[in-house]
Amino acid sequence: MERREFVAALVAGGCAGMCVDLTLYPLDTVKTRLQSQQGFHKAGGFRGIYAGVPSAAVGSFPNAAAFFVTYECTKSLLGAGGALSAPHVAPVTHMLAASLGEIVACLIRVPTEVVKQRTQASPSSGTYRILLATLRAEGVRGLYRGFGSTVLREIPFSLVQFPLWEYLKTLWSRRQGHTLYSWQAAVCGAFAGAVAAFVTTPLDVAKTRIILAKAGSTTARGNIPLVLHEVWQSQGLSGLFAGGIPRTAFISVGGFIFLGAYEKLRRSLL
Repeated sequence: MERREFVAALVAGGCAGMCVDLTLYPLDTVKTRLQSQQGFHKAGGFRGIYAGVPSAAVGSFPNAAAFFVTYECTKSLLGAGGALSAPHVAPVTHMLAASLGEIVACLIRVPTEVVKQRTQASPSSGTYRILLATLRAEGVRGLYRGFGSTVLREIPFSLVQFPLWEYLKTLWSRRQGHTLYSWQAAVCGAFAGAVAAFVTTPLDVAKTRIILAKAGSTTARGNIPLVLHEVWQSQGLSGLFAGGIPRTAFISVGGFIFLGAYEKLRRSLL
């Protein structure tokens, strides 16, 4: 991967991530409160819809930049030669690249996500207060609570979204006989994001419950199957898909902005 391509992925990914996170933040707050154990209204309802936004603003650029740099570098390395360079195994390359990208990005995403979601569920407390309270009660480990559940949510999500996005772009490009415009790549991103978001909603519910749980509780231990079983027993299928509509809407519109902006910026930088 050339230096210019590296810089393009870094800048385009970071700017696209910041753009989508801040634009669609209210939908993310609604989704978090719907999934909260205390319920939507007790978690704040529609009050303080931008609670926790400083945490998202700080983390979104490096998080998205880390993902796309890893994604593009891995694609470049795997596609340089060998068995994975063949066109028919391209989806496998995209899956591996996206999975690795998510693991690297989660090192930045999880601490900002912990602070953001706790502030969203307790809008009367500010971002800085929540950060200090987390560090006092649980130390740095507290900022990485839910790391496993976040990675286990993001990898299946990316395994669906990115190969589907790349496939739709290739299909559309072949049919019209030339490279897609940025808005067309954005449409593919919206569709791929919506499908991936809906399918992985139960994992997102588990991740939210683990992050918001009281320190020392059974849920806080991060046992995903156990958390999903508890949700299923208490709320059934509707509980497993709590916040599914705002999450699907958020990620579909987000996919349009995020992947469309990434394609546009990356092309202009190259």
